[in-house]
Amino acid sequence: MDKIRILIASKNHAYCEALASSLSREADLHIIGEVPDGTEAVKKTEQLLPDIVIIEADLPSADGITAAEKITLAHPEIGVVVIGPQADSELLRQVMAAGARDYFVKEQFSSLELAEAIRRIFLTEKTRLASYASVRMTGMQQKYKIPQIITVFGAKGGAGKTTMAVNLAVMIAQESKKKVVLLDLDLQFGDVTVYLNLKPRRTLAELVQERTHWDMQLLNNYLIPHSSGIKVMASPLRPEDADLIVPEHVEKILSILRQNFDYIIIDSPPFFSDTILTALDMSTQIILLMSMDLPSVKNLKLSLNLLDSLHHSGKTKLIINRCSMNFGIDIRDVEKTIDFLAADELPSDGQTVVGAANKGIPFVISHPQAEVSKALLRVAHMIIEDYGYQKDLRERKPKNTFWSKLFG
Repeated sequence: MDKIRILIASKNHAYCEALASSLSREADLHIIGEVPDGTEAVKKTEQLLPDIVIIEADLPSADGITAAEKITLAHPEIGVVVIGPQADSELLRQVMAAGARDYFVKEQFSSLELAEAIRRIFLTEKTRLASYASVRMTGMQQKYKIPQIITVFGAKGGAGKTTMAVNLAVMIAQESKKKVVLLDLDLQFGDVTVYLNLKPRRTLAELVQERTHWDMQLLNNYLIPHSSGIKVMASPLRPEDADLIVPEHVEKILSILRQNFDYIIIDSPPFFSDTILTALDMSTQIILLMSMDLPSVKNLKLSLNLLDSLHHSGKTKLIINRCSMNFGIDIRDVEKTIDFLAADELPSDGQTVVGAANKGIPFVISHPQAEVSKALLRVAHMIIEDYGYQKDLRERKPKNTFWSKLFG
């Protein structure tokens, strides 16, 4: 069952963290973001498309009630819950007029009461949308799952991000039978098209210079079809053209793509940039890659600290790439050092992976029975079925975890 995705807006960081922590204990609730003011609440809602927004009435920038009204007008399918300072009839009237689904007085409710209200609102909205869809779609398959934006990231070159992104996109397309697009945001030295043996004539560099109205019809001119069924948007052919692409372009491209594709896979450079930070903000899942060497462990720790400060650690899944018992590093020690559990691992198989890359064929196509392809299949299902987060991993008993089976 899909978890209920929640965005929290509160000017009090400690209160926001406490609220997020208490709700995160519920197995069916998933906190996808926290913001400090009303303007950010509206912006993050546009980027993340949560199921529920919990928002304080007295927020800086745009106040909570104004933000709630903007959210419900733009996205009536999103349930808004307002938390106010007092039980005031006039305030309650304003909240309801803004389109909020419920109102709680601060410090006068339990996390269980709030969780039950969230479930009730989510079920009501889902039922309403299903009823509306059944009238509009007349026999077509109904669909509720929001589009997934998955960024593959690793803060060290050679971690295998492009290999992962390319093969993951192909595998997800095969397993889900859904529409998948692969976006190359390694703007200076992107190699996605090389790994797929594609020759782009138009890239992101030409797209961002278009002066016409941006819509899916325009973006289709820049998408390259691959024989696997996925579509690819290529990075610039010249490194100097990377500066043409700014965060606003990335936000606009992703907003259009998610209206037309079920899965958007993003390949990234081995460093944080403004464009990648925008992609991470809009991502519903982040695949963080680490290889088995000490520099990678150090960079991973720094990356996790930054992701945590950006409130992205809750949607991050750690994958160990080229895992082997011969590297002298114990995964259990690494997990303790970084205080982050690995969701899965890909075995070291250079002959298969490098050989497929040199031929421009994803190894999940050329070697579907290889162990590395089977491992990637697990990761694909983890993304499709939406599990593998830290909360999921920590709730398992030690004897049932992946690593305890491997090293126990």
